[in-house]
Amino acid sequence: MSEYSHARTPMEEPAGFSFENTMRNEMLQRAATSGRPLPSATKTGTTIVGMIFDGGVVLGADTRATNDTTIAEKNCEKIHYIADNIYCCGAGTAADTEKTTDLISSQLELLRMNSKSQPRVVTACTLLKRMLFRYQGHISAALVLGGCDVNGPHIFNIAPHGSTFSQPYTTMGSGSLAAMAVFETEWRENMDERAATELVKKAILAGVFNDLGSGSNCDTTVIRVDGTVTVTRGAVTPNDPLKLRSMINRSSKMTIPLGATPVISSTYTPFTLADVTVTEMETE
Repeated sequence: MSEYSHARTPMEEPAGFSFENTMRNEMLQRAATSGRPLPSATKTGTTIVGMIFDGGVVLGADTRATNDTTIAEKNCEKIHYIADNIYCCGAGTAADTEKTTDLISSQLELLRMNSKSQPRVVTACTLLKRMLFRYQGHISAALVLGGCDVNGPHIFNIAPHGSTFSQPYTTMGSGSLAAMAVFETEWRENMDERAATELVKKAILAGVFNDLGSGSNCDTTVIRVDGTVTVTRGAVTPNDPLKLRSMINRSSKMTIPLGATPVISSTYTPFTLADVTVTEMETE
């Protein structure tokens, strides 16, 4: 039985299978017929990915930050530090992703000092999903968590409502479909670090060139099981404007030299603090 098969009264028990969203869908149908605007999907305007390779994990993100249809920042950093062995990519509202990861990073540092041991990736995942679930999706933070601990490399996908799952590779953001198409086509088990990094770059570029909300450069972070981390800002810069600017031959007549504007006269009048009048501000 489909949840759209018939309308029912609020007190009537649904027959057949139990669909938790039946009441919500009927509310949306009534809103559509009455002419009220329907809620729209949240557009994250980001492409973030993560994948496991033979010896660690690779995280990747684009660097475009948007405000509706306006590009607010061309070199935004979307890969956030959680711990020495854990990093997190964030999609959604920039303030939410940054402050959420900062808060969990602080909690993990306190845990590390208390337990005197390296924090585990699943611990960071649990803290993040508990916080996001508490706010029922009102914190717009879609996260890709990656790191290495005593149990090996891990990649977690964390939705804004707090649901999580672990996969060898994952994507999030408005460009996630284009990036996932690259992963589904070219991902292989036990890839080496170089091949994995190139695949992550290719996935991010797929989002950059096929999603209007993603763009600018590609950042990567490699976390290895031996404890070393390589953070690369601008690993790929396909939209570097310096190349285009260098191709333009600017006329020397457009450059105004110093002294081109004549100074007719100048006057210098020194003053001291005695010449300054201080007026008390009314505070009542």
